[in-house]
Amino acid sequence: MKEIRFVDLFAGIGGMRLGFERAADSLKLRSECVLSCELDADSRSVYENNFGEYPLGDIRLIDELPPHEILLAGFPCQSFSYAGRQAGFGDTRGTLFFEITRLIDTYKPIAFILENVRGLLSNDKGRTIETIRQEFQSRGYSFDTFLLNSANFELPQNRLRVYIVGVLNAAPKFNLYSETKPLDSYSDNPDEIPWLDSESLPVTVADILEEDPDKKYNCSRKFVNALKRKFDGDLNGVHGMRIIDRIGKNSIYSWELSLRGKCSADEIKLMNRFILKRRDNEFGEGRDHKMLTKAQIRSFFPHSNLDKLLESLVAKSYLKKVKSKYKTMTGNFSFEVYKFLEPNKIAVTLVASDANRLGVYYKDRLRKITPREAARLQGFPDDFILHDNDDRAYYQLGNSVSINVVESVAEEVLLNIKPTLLKRR
Repeated sequence: MKEIRFVDLFAGIGGMRLGFERAADSLKLRSECVLSCELDADSRSVYENNFGEYPLGDIRLIDELPPHEILLAGFPCQSFSYAGRQAGFGDTRGTLFFEITRLIDTYKPIAFILENVRGLLSNDKGRTIETIRQEFQSRGYSFDTFLLNSANFELPQNRLRVYIVGVLNAAPKFNLYSETKPLDSYSDNPDEIPWLDSESLPVTVADILEEDPDKKYNCSRKFVNALKRKFDGDLNGVHGMRIIDRIGKNSIYSWELSLRGKCSADEIKLMNRFILKRRDNEFGEGRDHKMLTKAQIRSFFPHSNLDKLLESLVAKSYLKKVKSKYKTMTGNFSFEVYKFLEPNKIAVTLVASDANRLGVYYKDRLRKITPREAARLQGFPDDFILHDNDDRAYYQLGNSVSINVVESVAEEVLLNIKPTLLKRR
């Protein structure tokens, strides 16, 4: 069996490594990790529990890389994420990318595989990805980017990520195809997602659900009862819904559920109008989070008891009064669950900030998904040892890669370099 050495930078809990090792095994290549690196101590512990080695910490303290053929790096994505400020290389985390090129200068591998969020491609009007391209091409590497969705790799998750692949002194041809546009797991138009029809899906959320998870994952009785009132007793109505206090498709609002105190019909109407109308340009630039005066509210909700309605909503903390203006009070992170998955479809993207607030109604239980279910959404096997603290496990899994996608990308890379692998040794 041929041997291939690799390094695992920004390793997290080892998702890139796991996918790569699977690919190597499938091609009858013996793989050896000669260096791993991860800053977060909790992630290093999980990595050690699963791979038997404790990664190095700060990448900036590594002077050089040992001999290896493949470099893996899921480098920090917050600087390029749509969920963040998209500061790119203006952010300290973004500059960590250049630690990769610095280390490549100490030992050039045959190939590299990098993973990041899709925002990397458009960040700074395309200048960020062009800078990355120039850095690698100046070192003699080919440069290919692929926007890949986990849902196309037998995982029930709508997760778009960028994979950057390079091979030294070569012009490889990869059998990988980028998505043309972002997809919506809960689209009302099946034509937008060829695999949305449950009859044609290779795998759905139901396939990764545990049969009888611990009751600690059940939603509270108060939350369940509120949703039962909303859907006239039929909790199947929660499938695909988001509980979030801003305008959005398939949204339920806290005031509709009386989560902070029972609301009258007029109070619900007022809140619904408030979050819709505050987006109007006549009240200033911006969309959500604008504050409105009583006069502005009266212009679209001319109720005879407006003063009392506003006082009641402030008292119940649906609105907050700041001097003479009003703003919504409740945010999505105050809810037990704010996204409900649909068992016969695919999941929304698992992200670190809210993986612990994904829910499901399944087998007559309204509950959060478990850490093991989150791991299955990412393709981790059931024998993978997760962090023993649930919140840390959710966070780490939301930050991880989808194993199936990495395996497919790695197979393509290994097939391209396999003929020249032994020449390097």
